[in-house]
Amino acid sequence: MSYSELIDLYKTNLKRYSIDQLRYVSEQGVWSLGQMFDHVILAALDYLVQVQRCASASEEQRQGKTEAGDQLFNAGSFPPIKIKLPDGPENTPSNSETVDDLMRGFDTVLKRMSEWEEKVHTINPNYKVRHDGFGWLNAREWYELVGMHFRHHLRQKVELEQKLEF
Repeated sequence: MSYSELIDLYKTNLKRYSIDQLRYVSEQGVWSLGQMFDHVILAALDYLVQVQRCASASEEQRQGKTEAGDQLFNAGSFPPIKIKLPDGPENTPSNSETVDDLMRGFDTVLKRMSEWEEKVHTINPNYKVRHDGFGWLNAREWYELVGMHFRHHLRQKVELEQKLEF
C-alpha cells in the first residue's frame, strides 16, 4: 500500500468518529484514537525533517544501522509487537485535536511526502541522520520509515476501535 493510500485510509476512518469516540481513553496508559492519529502525524513530520537534514548534509556518514534497524529495513516493516515509548510529555500525544485538526495534519504529511517523493532518491545515500533505535539512516530510509510507521499503527487503530464503548 502506497503512502498516499495509507493516509487516505487514515483520513477515511477519521471521518467516521465522533469527537467523543476520537478522545475516548479505555484505560490509563492506553491512547485514544485521537492520540494515536496525532502521534503518527507528528512522527511522520519529524521523519520528513530528518529527510531534509540528510538533503542538507555536507559530510558523509559511514556508520550504518543498528541490528534493530537492519531487521526493520530487511523486513520492510515494524515487528507485530507493541512498542512502549518512555513516559513523559514528549511521548504523550495531544488528546484535544479535532477531526479538522487531524485532517489538516494528514494533508500536511501527504503534501510533504509528495514533495520529497522524486527528490529523495537523488540525495547522497551517505548523508545520514542518527535514529536513536535504528542507527544512521539516509534520506530514503527516513522517507520509507513514514510508511512503515503508518502501517505499524493500523493494528493499534483496530484495537482501539474495538475498545470504543459507544
